[in-house]
Amino acid sequence: MIPTGGNLFAPLPAAGAEETISPLFASAGARIERIVSHGHASAPGFWYDQTEDEWVCLLEGEATLAIEGATERRLARGDWLLIPARCRHRVVATSSPAVWLAVFVGGQGGDTDV
Repeated sequence: MIPTGGNLFAPLPAAGAEETISPLFASAGARIERIVSHGHASAPGFWYDQTEDEWVCLLEGEATLAIEGATERRLARGDWLLIPARCRHRVVATSSPAVWLAVFVGGQGGDTDV
């Protein structure tokens, strides 16, 4: 097997209508993604309701997340958060750019628009 690699910061995609999600690794029960936001936020009324745990780290930029039943969480460079499966959450705001590293573990994958 040959190792693969890359750089999480190069190249960063240009701003577009949607966040850019780049799969980095996937195996049974786990996946890792780089997410690049450019001022993006969840659509009004949209909540992520995932069937898997998500560990997310903001590598660059700033972001604000809403967690159902809790106060909003402001994240800065280096901050991380563990979001348990079925914990409803949404992105309130992001800087441009905001670079995330997201690790998803367990569950069936995907999310539900609620």
